Amino acid sequence: MVKDSALSLREKCLSVGANLRQVIQGKDQCIDTLITALAAGGSVLLEDIPGVGKTTLAKALARSISAGFNRIQFTPDLLPADILGSSVYNPADGSFSFRQGPIFCNILLADEINRASPRTQSALLEGMNELQATIEGRRYLLPSPFMVIATENPIEFHGTYPLPEAQLDRFLMRLELGYPDSLAQARILKDRTGSDPLDLIGPVISCDEVLEVQKLVRSIRVEDSVIKYLIDLAEASRNDTRLRLGASPRGCLMLFRAVQAAAFISGRDFVLPDDVILMAPPVLSHRLILNAKSQYSGLTPADMVREMLSALPVPV
Repeated sequence: MVKDSALSLREKCLSVGANLRQVIQGKDQCIDTLITALAAGGSVLLEDIPGVGKTTLAKALARSISAGFNRIQFTPDLLPADILGSSVYNPADGSFSFRQGPIFCNILLADEINRASPRTQSALLEGMNELQATIEGRRYLLPSPFMVIATENPIEFHGTYPLPEAQLDRFLMRLELGYPDSLAQARILKDRTGSDPLDLIGPVISCDEVLEVQKLVRSIRVEDSVIKYLIDLAEASRNDTRLRLGASPRGCLMLFRAVQAAAFISGRDFVLPDDVILMAPPVLSHRLILNAKSQYSGLTPADMVREMLSALPVPV
């Protein structure tokens, strides 16, 4: 089990989840996975149809953390400077001063990210991977912790630009909310009879505490047999003839970090194979690219991840 000194931080992570459940009904697994991504220090892509609560979920997470939050509505005319910032001329003394863009925050909501051009989308790459931004030849460190929560609509293609594989690989996880069931839908309508539940939640964890959680996650023990299980899964994806692209070394590392975070949230200081089975679909599915025959057969990358897991011997 995790040490007593870490229990309070774990409880605060669970409090973030409780906050989100006040706002998003019937999606406990998605909420738990999002909290795991926060603990792991990764960014998340929320991909689903319009109106299921993607933006609301991102806002609820931001409100649950005492941190800087910015939202960017991605549009076709958005430029990289609109995200990163630029130098502004001061006519009084003829000097230039740098004005930071919205990327300089702790949690950045990139709404409808696939509506911006690839050039603009790429403005996030350095920040997501290296926690820095290079602007006009100068390097600027981003606030820490830093997390991008991007949303996109996968069924509307008019005026959109698919995210390139290099950018998809920067996201720790891809989540899909889906439609709520009838009971959850009824709770949603009742909860919004008076006020918006989003207005009723507040911060339950600070930035310093999030950083401490992320530090503790990296100390979670992973046995050699579980590491081999991760590597075998990645190798299986690279050798499967139904795939044009398998899991990258970065994808394998991110799965490693995700299972550590899952163990921490579960109250353990060691990783179980069950953590790998739980985390592999959201961490790896968006990194796998099916060949044309597999795409037309109706197979999905998540199905393939589960199939590969079932074929591998589980370490004891």
